[in-house]
Amino acid sequence: MLLSPAGVDALRTALTRAGFTSNGIAGRLGSQATGGVARNDYRAALRATEDRDPLATLIRVFICDQTESEATVAAALAPLSVAEAVAGGLVERHGDGLRAGVDLEPYGDDWWVLADVPASARPGRPLHSEHVLGIGGATQTLIGATVRRPVGTALDLGTGSGVQALHLATHADSVTATDLSERALRFAATTAALNGQDWELLRGDMVAPVAGRRFDLVVSNPPFVVGPGTTTHVYRDSGRVGDAIGAELAAAAPGLLTEGGTMQYLANWVHVAGEEWEERVAGWFAGTGLDAWVIQREVADPMAYVNLWLTDVGESADPERMAAWLDWFDAHKVEAIGFGIVSLRRSGHADPVVRVEDLRQRVQPPLGDQVAAWFDRQDFLRVRDTEALLAERYRAADGLQLRQEATMGDEGWAVDRQVLAMPHGLRWTEEVDPLVLALVGGADGRLPLRDQLALLAAAHEVEPDELAEAAGPIVAHLVERGLIEPVTG
Repeated sequence: MLLSPAGVDALRTALTRAGFTSNGIAGRLGSQATGGVARNDYRAALRATEDRDPLATLIRVFICDQTESEATVAAALAPLSVAEAVAGGLVERHGDGLRAGVDLEPYGDDWWVLADVPASARPGRPLHSEHVLGIGGATQTLIGATVRRPVGTALDLGTGSGVQALHLATHADSVTATDLSERALRFAATTAALNGQDWELLRGDMVAPVAGRRFDLVVSNPPFVVGPGTTTHVYRDSGRVGDAIGAELAAAAPGLLTEGGTMQYLANWVHVAGEEWEERVAGWFAGTGLDAWVIQREVADPMAYVNLWLTDVGESADPERMAAWLDWFDAHKVEAIGFGIVSLRRSGHADPVVRVEDLRQRVQPPLGDQVAAWFDRQDFLRVRDTEALLAERYRAADGLQLRQEATMGDEGWAVDRQVLAMPHGLRWTEEVDPLVLALVGGADGRLPLRDQLALLAAAHEVEPDELAEAAGPIVAHLVERGLIEPVTG
C-alpha cells in the first residue's frame, strides 16, 4: 500500500471528519462552482474555499490542484501525519507548501479512489511508465456495461486504481484483482483498504496470475490501444501487435469462466480495407463455445486515434512517434479503429450465439441491464423450437413506437417505410412489413402466438401453417431484439 494500515485508517478518519465526499464537496461548493470544477474552471471553487478549514483545504489540494501551506494541510489530514503523507506520495513538497502527489478522488456516495495525477493537471511533466489511471470515460463505460447480478467470485483483470473491483465487491462474495504493474497494485490495495474492502491482489500479465482458476464474473479494462506493439505506458500498451489483446482475452475466456459465468471487457479493433470488421471480430470467438455480444460504440480514423493517445500521455508534440504509428496503420491497411464492449457467457450449449454490431449513439445507460436481458432472451430462445415459440403468448415492449415515412401522391399519402423503434434502452429500430406490424400490434399477451397467426392468416387469406412456418424466425428475431416479450405466468 501507499500508506501503512494505521496511516490508511488515519486518512479515512480525516476524510470522513472533513466531509470530503462527493456530496460533501457539492454541498460546500454549490452547483455553479461544482459545474466549473467539472470543466476544470476552479475560480468559483477557490472563492468558496478561502477560509481553508479542513474540507476547504482538501478541496483546494486534491480537487483544484493548489499548493497550500504545510500547517494548513497538516490540520486537514490529521490524524495522518504530514511525514507519512509525504513518504507515501499522498502529497508532495512544492514551493513553500504542499500539493497533491496523487489523485485522491471522492467517488460515489462514500468511496475514494487513488490514482496518479493526470497529465492534463501537470503539463510538461512526463508520465511514469506505470502511470495509474484515474476514473475516465473508458472506466465509466465498463462500470455501466457490467452485469450487476449477485455472484460468488469476481475477477478484475488489469485493475489499475481498483475502481472496477470496488463495484464488483458490492455484488460478489469475493473479489480477485490482477495487474502487471506492482505500482498499480499498491494504489489498488490502498483504494481497497481506504474503503474498508478486502480483495485478493495478484501481480502478472493479464490472466497469467489466475491460470487454472474460474470465476462467475470477469471484467477488464485492459491496455487495449491498437498499434505496432510498442510499450511505453502499461495502462494503455499491452505489448501485443494490433488488436491482438482483444482476441487473446476471448481465447482465454472459456478457461476463466464457471458454467453460466460472464466476462466483459473493453476492446479496440481495426477496420482493415477490403475486410468486414464484424467478421474480423466475430472470428475472435470461433471455437470458444461462448455466447458473444459485441457492441461497437465509437469509430475513429487513424489520425484522430493517434492524436488522442499521444495527447493522453503528453506526447502530442512528438512528430516521430506520430509518424511511426501512422506508418504502421498505413502498412496494415487500417482505415479506422473501433471502440466497444465485449460481453461473453459460458452457456454450456453447443450452438453459441455470436452477434457483432454497431450501436453508435443508440445505447442508453445503464448498458449492464441490457446485456443481462439479452443473455436472458438467448436462454429463452435456445430451448424453444418453432412449435414452442408459437405456443407462447407475447406482448409488445413498453414504449414501442411505430414510425412511418410516406410520400404524397395523386391518391394521397403512400407509406414507403414502417419502422418499429424503442425510444429507450438500446434504441433498436427495425423496418417491418405490414404483416409483421400486424403481428406486433396484436401482441397484447392474451392469445398464444399460433392463435394470433390463425386470425392473421384468415384476414390476409393465406394458409395458417404457411404463415406459422414463416413467422418462427421473425418472432425469434423480435424477441432477441426485445421488441416483443414473452408473457410468463
